[in-house]
Amino acid sequence: MSDSSTTPQPPVPPVDPAAQAAAPAPAAASAPAGPATPAVPPELAEALAADEGPVDTSNAKGDGLTKCPRCGSTEIGPVPGTDHLRCTFCRYEWVAENFMQAVGFDSPIEQLEGTVLTTGAGDIDADASNIITLKCQGCGAEVVINTESRLQARCHWCRQVLSQQTQIPNGAVPDAVLPFRVTHEQAVEAVRAFAGKRRMFAHKRFKQQFTPENVVGVYMPYLLVDGNAHADIAGHGEIKTRQYTRGSDNNKQTYYDADVYRVTRSFDFTVDDLTLESSSSRANQDTRRNTNNVINTILPFDTKNAVTYDANYMGSYTSEKRDLNIDAVMPVARHQMLSIARQKATDSTRYDRGVRWESEALELKGTRWVSVLLPVWLYSYYEKKSDGSEFLHYIAVNGRTGETMGSVPVSVPKLLLVAMTVGTALEGLAVWIVWNF
Repeated sequence: MSDSSTTPQPPVPPVDPAAQAAAPAPAAASAPAGPATPAVPPELAEALAADEGPVDTSNAKGDGLTKCPRCGSTEIGPVPGTDHLRCTFCRYEWVAENFMQAVGFDSPIEQLEGTVLTTGAGDIDADASNIITLKCQGCGAEVVINTESRLQARCHWCRQVLSQQTQIPNGAVPDAVLPFRVTHEQAVEAVRAFAGKRRMFAHKRFKQQFTPENVVGVYMPYLLVDGNAHADIAGHGEIKTRQYTRGSDNNKQTYYDADVYRVTRSFDFTVDDLTLESSSSRANQDTRRNTNNVINTILPFDTKNAVTYDANYMGSYTSEKRDLNIDAVMPVARHQMLSIARQKATDSTRYDRGVRWESEALELKGTRWVSVLLPVWLYSYYEKKSDGSEFLHYIAVNGRTGETMGSVPVSVPKLLLVAMTVGTALEGLAVWIVWNF
């Protein structure tokens, strides 16, 4: 390809209005004041002004017995297919308070300055134990809970349910929880349908051992971050001016002439509820040993509907605890925000030969962090390979939308046989065409 640039500063092609709004060109030094933005809620404004630490999202219910507000029973659990809690004794139902509204985190992101975080997203104490002991207020017995996988337990004496409601420094108790909407029956059918479409090439042992009823509901730990950012991106864009062909017969080659333009974009933008893995075991994307990456393919979740953490939403589900601090996931957050900025900048251009971005800079003017448990149905299968190694396959179902993705072990001999059969058939067809035509 040959490039032609006529002047050092050629005019940039016009940008359509919609794209200009997505990633505006550099603003003038002084601009008229825009319309007033909504005020920051008093609780959040006070926390920001004091700058004394994270926003307190601790649960005031206390650990141990959590009773039904109507009858006092501790037999409380989630209602399948809804965001409700139900007392199994008097059948009274209610919904926990929306978390974002409760703490004022539904305020405008463009007003964020500095780092705002909650007590549930604070740094984890490496010395904090995962084993806690709750004292039953019903009979006085002491009940042990391993918070790595459970946040509720039943007293072995009086059979009442005890809950870990308050935040502890080991990362087990989050700020918010997004309840399961997809039922176990729906998850079983989703897993069965996903595996069924891949049954032809699935390994024989997998088909023999496949039991979709074993799918389990797990609350996975994530960090949500809102970002108020500024991006500076520069590169070169090309507009085709001529296309022509040189050569003859089988040696023809197509050439292009293009005008090359210097392209710069400098703009503010916001990111709302960017979802980041906060479990080191799930963040490990070693594709040689597991398919952890499939869990992220079932995003997004409707995180705006997350409710203030209540252990009664745990029910029969298990949970994993957060073990990554904000500093550990910040590089991933910056990388993803820069990708968003790059796409916004690209959408604001109109170069038919494309744009090549060569320099990128991201400034985070403000971030807001929340720790949350998100619902995932998981079906796992350990594949033992002939060389003695093991590989962990997952089929994951989004516990809110039903979006399903995963992997199944395949039979390599079957794949080779099909490939050889198709290749032989195509070769035979080619010979027949040559012979007859």
